[in-house]
Amino acid sequence: MKKNLLILPVLFLPVLPGLAKDRVTVNPNAVNTESILHVWSWNFPTIGENMKKIADAGFTMIQTSPVQNCYAPEGSGKKIFDENEGNWYYYYQPTDWKIGNNILGDRDQMKAMMDSAAKYNVKVIVDVLPNHTAFDVDAVSEDFYKAVGGRDKMYHTEGLLPVRDYNDRLQCTLWGSGGLPDVNTENPKFQKYYMEFVNDLLGLGVKGFRYDTAKHIGVHSDPVDTAAGVKENDFWDVATGRKSVGGVKLAVPYDSLFVYGEVLQDRNVPEAEYADYFGQTASGYGHVLREALEKQSVKGLDLINWHHTSAPEFLTTWVESHDTYANAHESAHLTDDQIRTGWVFLTARQNGTPLFFSRPAGSTRQAYWGDNVLGARGNDEFFHPEVVAVNKFRIAMDGQKENIQISPNGQVLVVNRGNKGAAIVNINNSANSVDLPTGLPNGTYKDVVYNKEFKVKNGRLTGIAAPHRTYILQKK
Repeated sequence: MKKNLLILPVLFLPVLPGLAKDRVTVNPNAVNTESILHVWSWNFPTIGENMKKIADAGFTMIQTSPVQNCYAPEGSGKKIFDENEGNWYYYYQPTDWKIGNNILGDRDQMKAMMDSAAKYNVKVIVDVLPNHTAFDVDAVSEDFYKAVGGRDKMYHTEGLLPVRDYNDRLQCTLWGSGGLPDVNTENPKFQKYYMEFVNDLLGLGVKGFRYDTAKHIGVHSDPVDTAAGVKENDFWDVATGRKSVGGVKLAVPYDSLFVYGEVLQDRNVPEAEYADYFGQTASGYGHVLREALEKQSVKGLDLINWHHTSAPEFLTTWVESHDTYANAHESAHLTDDQIRTGWVFLTARQNGTPLFFSRPAGSTRQAYWGDNVLGARGNDEFFHPEVVAVNKFRIAMDGQKENIQISPNGQVLVVNRGNKGAAIVNINNSANSVDLPTGLPNGTYKDVVYNKEFKVKNGRLTGIAAPHRTYILQKK
């Protein structure tokens, strides 16, 4: 999502079994071990320079900001955000599907970054957004217009109309989301041009994609733009390699990629159909988790249920995203300590693929933009010892089922993983006694970060948890 898009209230939907294929059928034995660092607004050289630190922090994947040609008015400066000309969301306004922009860098710099990722065995996910172009349609390149058959073939028939009702699937998929001109993603010439870009990225070693505004690109049950000569909504069939177009097809087996779509939860969203193509964002769960962090207690909240129709192993999860931080500022008031406790709980869990949003360097709860330098590395939180510990715990707990225990006051959560480990999370600003069930064998355990002792006797885990602190225990 981009600046100025309407932020809708979250509606929790019941699980509807049997409406889609594998990604809706829950597998209780599925265990996720990956974790994503969202290197938000870092440029290619910065990402490459920090790749060892990212790998050492236990992240297995990174997600870049959009890498395609984008809107960039002359004189826009080098700030992440400017009151007169906001910069961070420019890369969400494509002007062509070619690698390189003046925010992240050029193709050669991306290649160097990819080489660094390969060296440290970190997978790279690219944020892509085929749904729309820049607000300024005159800024879109003539090459792009020519490739799709001309300007009149670029957009849906009503694609320049801003959506008024996001729960109306016709408007949601065929009108302009947030006012951004809605691309005719069913135009085979557009599909071919876009897939050539995708294959170029795959050729550089990219291992997956995050599809921005995915719920604004129609599935087969959605309205079809017949006025534009469209017969079926087949973009996702092409993007996932089920169909070729103009002799071009996804260059690698789709199952070898990590792909998820930004399908923010609300009414009338065909989540089950989207699940047939890719993983989805657990936006509703993130909302509940942030509410718990704000209340400093989970009382009255359900943090065990994922609040989604998809199987949890196919969800991408977060405490906060770039939208909740930079767009709506919904999460920006939460302290780094609060975000970290939420991250440890989320990442210690058996399912979901957690994404850690890298906040700007120097950011405070009074000054969200911090140093406000576009392209620079984010703050130090992504390699905080507690973050590193839980990232590595997640990998070590492969194959271990979760059992979540919550203290009577709702302030302490323990994520047990089989009989091999446990993560203790105190989300309150007061110290708390811990006395909860665990699968760990009897003994004395020392936390891997603070060397703090906890005891297990007869299936009970006891000790004291400091305010807003987390502890990782592992069976030797």
